[in-house]
Amino acid sequence: MLNDRGYYVSERSLEEKKEDFEKMWKEAQEQGHGRERFLILVHHTNFSERQLIVFFPDENKRVGVKPIRILAEKMDERKIREAILVVKQPLTPLARTAIQEASAKMRIEVFAENELIVNITHHELVPKHVPLSEEEKQQLLNRYKMKPSQLPRIQVTDPVARYFGMQR
Repeated sequence: MLNDRGYYVSERSLEEKKEDFEKMWKEAQEQGHGRERFLILVHHTNFSERQLIVFFPDENKRVGVKPIRILAEKMDERKIREAILVVKQPLTPLARTAIQEASAKMRIEVFAENELIVNITHHELVPKHVPLSEEEKQQLLNRYKMKPSQLPRIQVTDPVARYFGMQR
């Protein structure tokens, strides 16, 4: 997903085998660490100052405000504006409110762990989605003699739009 969004992901991470990850997971468990240790930090390929952090809170019950605060602190200290929070259980209403309040300074996207098991863009029934640049959009409008309001819209809550991190 990070690679598809235009972030640089190391070859080692892309080619990591399940057995290697399981070994790292067991070592972390033995040292008393959990999911929070597996923090992912990536840079955008075109804009090196644009960074994204992926955070896995170590909560077995509904995720509250505490992991959101931890993530916000990590983002502030590293001057990161975008994050993905991967949760096992849904967020509490207070945690959702905390994310909305933080949205003025930073963008935190929330994904359930089970949403990321399968890459939805590789499914045979999902057509290829390509965001258009302003120039491509103008060419399309001119070619079909359309107005911008006549173009099809994709909702922000659409799974593919969420996968690509689309915004309004």
